[in-house]
Amino acid sequence: MPEVIFPGPEGRLEGRYHPQKQKDAPIAIVLHPHPQFGGTMNNKVVYNLHYAFHKMGFTVLRFNFRGVGRSQGEYDQGVGELSDCMISASSRPAPARA
Repeated sequence: MPEVIFPGPEGRLEGRYHPQKQKDAPIAIVLHPHPQFGGTMNNKVVYNLHYAFHKMGFTVLRFNFRGVGRSQGEYDQGVGELSDCMISASSRPAPARA
């Protein structure tokens, strides 16, 4: 499953993208818990949901909101994070480069 980077409203967003072989597979975007309380895309529940959805035939994306991990930006009281989510739903993630 490739690490991906995609442009967000406040800079790049880091994620993990796990496509299915079928091009018309349903898509699941798994969001992490509150970033101000330690939530990241590597949270155990997020990680397990990611793999559960993939096992059920979904193409799956999980990503770090702005200011978390290698995602750029700062926490924005949920408003900016909603924008991050909307961008993730409409973006085509590209593989990350070292």
